[in-house]
Amino acid sequence: MIMKPLLGQHHVSSITANAKENYHFYTKILGLRLVKKTINQDDTSVYHLFYADERGNPGTDLTFFELPFAGHTYHGTNSISLTSLRVPTDESITYWKNRFETYNVKQDSIVTKYGRQSLSFLDFEGQRLELVSDETNHGVAGGTPWHKSSVPVEHGIIGLGPITLTVSKADLTANVLTDVLGFKEKNPFTFQDRKLRVFETGEGGAGAEIFLEENGEDKRERPGRGSVHHVAFRVESEEELRGWVDYLKKRRIPTSGFVERYYFQSLYFREPNGILFELATDGPGFEADEAFEHLGEKLSLPPYFESRRTEIEAKLKPLQTKE
Repeated sequence: MIMKPLLGQHHVSSITANAKENYHFYTKILGLRLVKKTINQDDTSVYHLFYADERGNPGTDLTFFELPFAGHTYHGTNSISLTSLRVPTDESITYWKNRFETYNVKQDSIVTKYGRQSLSFLDFEGQRLELVSDETNHGVAGGTPWHKSSVPVEHGIIGLGPITLTVSKADLTANVLTDVLGFKEKNPFTFQDRKLRVFETGEGGAGAEIFLEENGEDKRERPGRGSVHHVAFRVESEEELRGWVDYLKKRRIPTSGFVERYYFQSLYFREPNGILFELATDGPGFEADEAFEHLGEKLSLPPYFESRRTEIEAKLKPLQTKE
């Protein structure tokens, strides 16, 4: 059974201990649009916030689960160690360098990484992030920044870039990426004395790349606020996703099976080093229950949770997201 290639990154989901501050950082400083304020469908007492381009196009989403009692993250191996975000040009990288200085965001110097200008920074909880210039990039197209953002559209974030995985046994993860998920391995590169293997899928380019680093000496990461929970990859349709459910079952890989998320459908499994992968459909999208002009303004609940709205809202701390 041969599956179609995955289309690239779909979203990255992380943990925050403070939804209010999280909303401020990702909308007011990074200029992303909150396209959906909803709940963690596996724990309805927890917010699930989706930040993205103007309409939440797949491949542009950063999402967060609010866990108010989440402790400190102790960085280590077998983790999603860096999430990158694409910006249009090299000039945009300089714009963001100056913007981060204005907002006192912790950042490094501008560097060239894998042939692209890049700028690493931390959010308010220590989330490890990186901006990557799209100036010389070819492959999966980016999204369209929200025109009502405080960030000029010509410098706005247009989607997810390469995702870095740090693992204790790289060959095990590499085998899943290539033999199971159909990624192609490209030539590795060295950055700051670290060797990174490169994998790409679909049309390739920054929006469809995984960087893989082996570090067998570090202790396993202890996740907390500012850590990454999982990375999701794009499949085109529900029919295709159901094909992946059958395919992984035949490969005897334990999975969640088909999961209905209303805004998309999903499948989850862990690769051998323990990192959680998700496959997610491109649709139906975030306009299934809100008009484009009002995305993210109210608490949205999938229809199968609507009868519990009063109970659910009572457990959530109010979060003002309507400007």
